[in-house]
Amino acid sequence: MNDISNIRLYALRAIYLLVVVGLALTLWPEVLASKKPIASWGFFHGVQTCMMGAFWLLCALGIRYPLQMLPILMWELIWKTMWLVAVPLPLYLNGTFDEKLLPNVMAIGAVVLIYLVMPWSYVYHHYVKKQGNPWRKLG
Repeated sequence: MNDISNIRLYALRAIYLLVVVGLALTLWPEVLASKKPIASWGFFHGVQTCMMGAFWLLCALGIRYPLQMLPILMWELIWKTMWLVAVPLPLYLNGTFDEKLLPNVMAIGAVVLIYLVMPWSYVYHHYVKKQGNPWRKLG
């Protein structure tokens, strides 16, 4: 029921590693080589940078603890799917899709890899079917 194969665990680790390496190559050089402090980057750019740094750290933990860190992959899966459905899909269906958006769609569309490696039975049993923690101690 909740047994996850080694292949699935290694596939999850590969996803976490892909994120860690990808952000190491794109995020950290910008942060470390910046002549200006993050506080001067502007509100949204600073928030995005800090959020991606936290995401990077949590994905690094996911390499060691792939099942315990599933909520971080679930968050990634949900926001990327929402964006793909809410932003480029309506533009495409209306015939107003701007080709400049294509690199973002391709990068965010890589979320399909998470759909493929997610242990859906485990997610169902641990996050849907399993009884939640009590709100307060009884007795």
